[in-house]
Amino acid sequence: MQAIIERCCGLDVHQETVVACVLVGAPGAQPKKEVRTFRTLTRDLEALRDWLLEAGVTHVGMESTGVYWRPVYSVLEGCFELIVGNARHIRNVPGRKTDVKDSEWIADLVRHGLIAKSYVPPRPLRELRELLRYRRKLVESQAAERNRLLKLLETANIKLASVASDVFGVSGRAMLRELIAGEASPEAMADLARGRLRHKRGDLILALDGRLEEHHRFLLAMQLRRLEAIEADIAALDLRIGKRLEPYCAQHALLMQIPGVDWVVAAVLIAEIGVDMSVFVSVYHLAAWAGVCPGNHESAGKQKSGRARKGNIHLRAILVGAAISASKTMYHRLKARRGALRAALAIAHKILVSTYYMLAKNSPYRDLGEAYLDQIGQSRTVTNLKRRLERLGYRVTLEPNAQAT
Repeated sequence: MQAIIERCCGLDVHQETVVACVLVGAPGAQPKKEVRTFRTLTRDLEALRDWLLEAGVTHVGMESTGVYWRPVYSVLEGCFELIVGNARHIRNVPGRKTDVKDSEWIADLVRHGLIAKSYVPPRPLRELRELLRYRRKLVESQAAERNRLLKLLETANIKLASVASDVFGVSGRAMLRELIAGEASPEAMADLARGRLRHKRGDLILALDGRLEEHHRFLLAMQLRRLEAIEADIAALDLRIGKRLEPYCAQHALLMQIPGVDWVVAAVLIAEIGVDMSVFVSVYHLAAWAGVCPGNHESAGKQKSGRARKGNIHLRAILVGAAISASKTMYHRLKARRGALRAALAIAHKILVSTYYMLAKNSPYRDLGEAYLDQIGQSRTVTNLKRRLERLGYRVTLEPNAQAT
């Protein structure tokens, strides 16, 4: 196989060490090989960078395993053509597993151009990614803390959640603080209701009359403090995210036109896939990378499981959530035929396709309407019936009825 890169390096990255193999040689000739091991401390990574520059290396390849490759990428960024490959695509032959052999294998693949380059967004988008991914973790922690608090109220036979639609609203929090203090009567706590909840005063009095012990109050106070701290952190993150989104405000506003895509979803889409769609070969490659398209599994001429492949879990999760919130006609039609989860994934795929074309063409969202879905359903039915008749041995010619409306 013809080599195409004269000076390259393969890195086998671990938590504490990086094994680097440099191959230097003209295409068609046996390359010179040099292997060195560096620690992953910043000074050692800078020494690795200086060594590679001194050797005249132009391309550096590594596996995208865990988070260990990220500081290496950050130090080498801007000095070389960095190739981050999928670890599943560049596995070596079993039985030849050492750190040195791994680095030599990666370097040889880089030399022959056999590693597909994974998408790594520029530094500003990577920083935005980290903010949004941590925000998602905080939101999950917030939901878990709320559930624990509601469960604690149930153990004390406080049925506030059965009467108030939002226990954590203004009225609900005022009642929770009074429950923690343990001095107000159920009638006094029910008087704290605001808005429509005031019409349920009688039910509130009965719901707030429970068996709240001292240890319940202690846990309730701690959970409420944790919940408020998480909410403050999310608010601080939103301010920082908003500032980081300023260079992409036009694209952000554009994406929020898609049904189901709110402020957070649009921000995650920009952070995960960027705003330059030329980095993806096509919309199909983007959908496969995100993990929202069916997989291929054919053997002996038979199509087997078509379950979706693995992809960007952060992007896939936010897309499925947006798809469920945008549940309209298409979702219900797909749900009837394929089930709720597959329908949600199909709508997530459509949201991502819309995102791709809107960013690539800088064009607004255009809803094709229900008539478009009816037309697709009619065309599919006609095609299926024609195919069935042809299988029975008939030659079918279709002509539209001029009187049809």
